Amino acid sequence: MSIVELTELIVKSLVKDADSVSVKAFDTEENEISIEIVVSEAEAGSIIGKNGKTINSIRTLLQASSYLKDNKKIKVNVTSI
Repeated sequence: MSIVELTELIVKSLVKDADSVSVKAFDTEENEISIEIVVSEAEAGSIIGKNGKTINSIRTLLQASSYLKDNKKIKVNVTSI
């Protein structure tokens, strides 16, 4: 399972409208992957969580998965539309 697929699986399980979720990955540097999560404005709160705990947990899971496969640093950005 790729980082994008894992991110989509996690995020879509947290939101009410799974069809409004879009996840894209970009190679920004040699050892870095930037993941952009695009959700509706109403769903952004459920992704970020209280005091950012949910998004920090997502980052931790993705970073752990990356270390097992590619050993690349993961940056996660949440954008609401």
